[in-house]
Amino acid sequence: MKKTLLTFVLAILAVFNVAQANDDKVVKIKTTAICEMCKARIERTLGLSKGVKESNLNLKENVITVTYNANKTTPEAIRKTIINTGYDADGQVANQKAHDKLPSCCRKTATPH
Repeated sequence: MKKTLLTFVLAILAVFNVAQANDDKVVKIKTTAICEMCKARIERTLGLSKGVKESNLNLKENVITVTYNANKTTPEAIRKTIINTGYDADGQVANQKAHDKLPSCCRKTATPH
């Protein structure tokens, strides 16, 4: 009886995990980040955002790839987080106050380093 109950509970958990995995989506967003500090800042901020599971900024292409739970967030919300961090996101201009708070090496006018 205990074995049957345990098997049943494990089966339900497995189905639940598969259902959750199907809610994961990926979005790629072009940004104005130019250095490792930008990368760390954006990835840390996105990591604290509801629904974001993983983010990885490719500095060569200035594209951030974000894996997120579609039931908890949207690509628009992710872009807004990037914009409010001080960086452009897919052509949408960064929040000016947030941009002005960035270190000078991380601003749009800085040269890549």
